[in-house]
Amino acid sequence: MKVIIPLAGKGTRLRPHTYLTPKPMMKVAGKPVMSYVLDELKKLGNVEEIVYITGHLKEKVEAFARAEMDVPSVFIEQKVQDGTAGAIALARPYVDQPVLIIFVDTIFDADLSKVKSVDADGIIWVKEVEDYQRFGVVVTDKDGNMTKIIEKPKTPVSKRANIGLYYMRNWKLLFEGIEYVLKQPKNQGEYFLTDAFQYMIDKGAKIKVIDVEGWYDAGKIETMIETNEAMLKRGRARRPKNVGDSTIIDPVYIEDNVTLKKSKVGPNVSIGAGSVLDGTSISHSIVGSNAKITKSVLKNSLVGDDTVVEGVKGEVTVGDHSEVRAS
Repeated sequence: MKVIIPLAGKGTRLRPHTYLTPKPMMKVAGKPVMSYVLDELKKLGNVEEIVYITGHLKEKVEAFARAEMDVPSVFIEQKVQDGTAGAIALARPYVDQPVLIIFVDTIFDADLSKVKSVDADGIIWVKEVEDYQRFGVVVTDKDGNMTKIIEKPKTPVSKRANIGLYYMRNWKLLFEGIEYVLKQPKNQGEYFLTDAFQYMIDKGAKIKVIDVEGWYDAGKIETMIETNEAMLKRGRARRPKNVGDSTIIDPVYIEDNVTLKKSKVGPNVSIGAGSVLDGTSISHSIVGSNAKITKSVLKNSLVGDDTVVEGVKGEVTVGDHSEVRAS
């Protein structure tokens, strides 16, 4: 099996953090989002090659991917941001067998071993959500096969959101569909991969729809903080051995060489290596490495690497190598 991982996005909803850090390498509970995805591939075990579609900060992404995954890899730059179908089309010269496609805006709980036994032309994984109007939702027939995807529906035709995880056993028909889509006028200014799936269905393909147990968004700041909490509660929590005169409220993820002085940390806080908190109370937040936070009260905040935050109360978003001081 081949795997395609599109990574070309600029991560605009996570700025200023993604000016220097590629979106897939942003950390949740002390671990890059991309690592969660690659760990699932390691469990699967039958990956012959991974094709990464890169773009923004591509050198950092490539170095990280090579270090994380000991599998033959190809890196292709998507120079024109023309949509998901355009991204996957770039991998065509390297695909000669069934393919797993993973978009890494999210962390998922999915049984990828289903790819070894499915008798359909493909699989699309979904998650039932209440705010279905925000997503592309998948409609199925009585046998659980996809009939169509509707982008941001105004009426509740389905609450099963497309999460960006696909397996296509009929890879030839997939790329035939992509080729067809790229010859049509753009859909809302883009070429959507989901339109290629619709082409496959119109040609008689069966794409099985499978629900995931969990789906955690890491594509914007507020949901990233929520996902950090979810990962801490799922076993990523880590307390320091010595907290001195500080108080910890679980769950937290704190590296051993973090310095805490007269501070209150937690719940749902992650702090990277080398950071110092002095006279600070922080909850529901993510702090990068080598940050210094003093005399502050923070909640729902995302603080980058090598930052200084002093005398601040409330919610902040501070990019890498920045300083915020209360006047």
